Amino acid sequence: MLAFQRIVVMSLLFISSLFAFALAAPAKGRPKSYSGEATHYDPALGACGKVNKGTDHVVAVSKLIQSHSTIPGHTANPNQNPLCGRKIKASYGKKSVTVTLVDRCETCQYYDLDFSPSAFEVFAPLGSGRLTKGMTWEWA
Repeated sequence: MLAFQRIVVMSLLFISSLFAFALAAPAKGRPKSYSGEATHYDPALGACGKVNKGTDHVVAVSKLIQSHSTIPGHTANPNQNPLCGRKIKASYGKKSVTVTLVDRCETCQYYDLDFSPSAFEVFAPLGSGRLTKGMTWEWA
């Protein structure tokens, strides 16, 4: 009986992980918009294996999205993550910016984005620190 319960629990965990990935995976044919908080960081060598500068329009996504093992083509090497290099269009108020995914954010919630300084400044001065309401994004 214990083995059966383990199988049921493992099956449910697997199915729920697929569902969670489906919510964040880039959808072909229909844009899906996500809402989260916007922060900024000083990029350097990112999880995708490239060195970036604060003047580059780049972004880090939540580690929950970037390291999700059900992404087609995902490997243990984050430098080869199929999401690396993907474009994201983020909006805040009436402003928008297109950024390139180059890193993962260890402290971000699921749909938060961590922008390079130049990309964040499209929305607000760096002194704002964190934009807690109104930032949306979609895979471009």
